[in-house]
Amino acid sequence: MVQKLKQASSKKKASAALALTVATSMVLAACGGGSSNTESGTNASTDSGSSKATTLKVEVFDRGNSPKGSTITNNYLTNFVQDNFGTPNNINMEFVPVPRSEETNKLNVLMASGSDVPDIVFTYDSGTFYRYAQQGGLTDLTELLDQYGPNLKQFLTDETLAYGQLEGKQYGLPAKRSHLGKYSSFIRQDWLDKLGLPVPQTTDELYTTLKAFKEQDPGQTGGKVIPLGMSIAPAQYEPLIWSFIKPMTEEESYTLTQQLSSRDYPILLPGFKDAMSFMNKLYNEGLMSPDFSLDKDKTKLSENVTKGLVGFFSEDDMNPYYPDGMYATLQKNNANAVLSAVDVYTNEEGKHPKPEYSPIGMYIMIPKASKHAAEAIKYLDWMASGDNLFQMQNGVEGENYTLVNDVPVVNADAADEIKNRLYNQGDMAIISNGKQLGDADKNVEAYVVGMPEKYQEDTRKALTISRTDTIKPILFDKPIEAQAKYGTSLLDKFNEIIVKLTMVKPDQFDSTYDQMIKEYLANGGQAILDERTAAYKAMKQ
Repeated sequence: MVQKLKQASSKKKASAALALTVATSMVLAACGGGSSNTESGTNASTDSGSSKATTLKVEVFDRGNSPKGSTITNNYLTNFVQDNFGTPNNINMEFVPVPRSEETNKLNVLMASGSDVPDIVFTYDSGTFYRYAQQGGLTDLTELLDQYGPNLKQFLTDETLAYGQLEGKQYGLPAKRSHLGKYSSFIRQDWLDKLGLPVPQTTDELYTTLKAFKEQDPGQTGGKVIPLGMSIAPAQYEPLIWSFIKPMTEEESYTLTQQLSSRDYPILLPGFKDAMSFMNKLYNEGLMSPDFSLDKDKTKLSENVTKGLVGFFSEDDMNPYYPDGMYATLQKNNANAVLSAVDVYTNEEGKHPKPEYSPIGMYIMIPKASKHAAEAIKYLDWMASGDNLFQMQNGVEGENYTLVNDVPVVNADAADEIKNRLYNQGDMAIISNGKQLGDADKNVEAYVVGMPEKYQEDTRKALTISRTDTIKPILFDKPIEAQAKYGTSLLDKFNEIIVKLTMVKPDQFDSTYDQMIKEYLANGGQAILDERTAAYKAMKQ
């Protein structure tokens, strides 16, 4: 695959002059203003008889990390785009910086400006995307994509494109995520070895192991042992909770699932009470982090792991193996510590269910006010063509990377000038979230070879676990308004439920569960349930 892409690079030709059909010129219904084109006219700046160059404005995140000699609007990749797409097509590429920390607010200002908004903008927030689409602020890309984006369509696939549709029309182009795995679990293998215990294979075996860790303290923590590391972050509790969820019909999955923010939550699904009962048991038996409810950002969990106090925990799949990460720090503190990736939590079918990411990254959009929607699609299609994306993500072979089994391995000894070429590749190669090598296994391997060599095999195992027995997110063909309305407050309520049901005394668990679910439904959960039920019925008609 990569070799074919590399061959395509040497055969690039300048594309023909762009003959464009102009989109109508509505701006955001909520904002007003803007500019207009004729319904069927041709954009004069790109007409085959015109020599005037078109200016295509593209949003770019500014993270304030440009190396010396570069700016966010003038660097190796902006020049690569101009030289290989812009100039051959008589287009001046203009990159419009948006501070990453102010993404949504700045985008709202740009969209409200009408004529000043870039031709290509993006957001990670699905609610923002749907709001713009519903208010008439985005270009309908359905026909433009068919006409100018064949390579882009093939690259993104129907599964990814579905996330950018509203009632059958294509208003957004979601970036394609290269790796869908989310979570793995980790255990102190040296503790198991010391106690002569096998690696637990099921939830029941894990419980037995956790009890042994507490009672025998193989890490010699002086009574500070934490058999199960937990926080109030999803990476810790989701693998446990979802393993208790029972098999359901499609209708039950669509209607009972609650989507808060960008995640599916199982609070109303059959088995959720069982999951919370198990967490309650672990906590009340002293097998779980006692202060997990205060640890929203995993800081305390990480500290406890690196101090050698934690025997088992779940985490974002390869997170422990980063340079100077949890495992490296743990081994600095204890050279004999061994942290192994494991897949332990089991459901009643003997599987290891865990959520996976949606197949998308950011939502790429073309505002309705743009006069250059066709050029914008052609730019994104160019990025998806040949080896253009590969070059933007990896640089120059022999300088930035060396191919090993068709996977680019970064040349660690390259000069800083060469390394700095790609400092912003993730923000420039916007059609992809993560490196794309044409194959899911190779995409994962790209992550593996980017890790410290001594942790690469562990990373590979953790990434394999994160892709095993996964649960796909649920997608409706229209936004659920109640989720946007109540999502933030209900997410706070969900976290409150997790904490209270885990920490309450066992004899108060049932009554507390009933009361908390009642409150959840009354504060918007029922409205989401009702709307999802109606949306499912409409979708099936």
